[in-house]
Amino acid sequence: MERAVVPWDEPEPLSGPIGVPLVDLLDRVLATGVVISGDLVIAIADVPLVRLSLHALLSSVSERVLAPWADGGPL
Repeated sequence: MERAVVPWDEPEPLSGPIGVPLVDLLDRVLATGVVISGDLVIAIADVPLVRLSLHALLSSVSERVLAPWADGGPL
């Protein structure tokens, strides 16, 4: 069986940007999940005054996966 050539496997340089449809990107992110993390520090004269931390997890929830709690959940 012959493998289909994708644009980034071709030997010649690409002629334009490679696009990924937004729907495919969101489907992949929600299927596997993504973690977003960042820090912001506001300082004056090398003295940190304010520090903001962001940690977020984006993932989908499947009804087919049972809850690990016996009563269905902590709420």
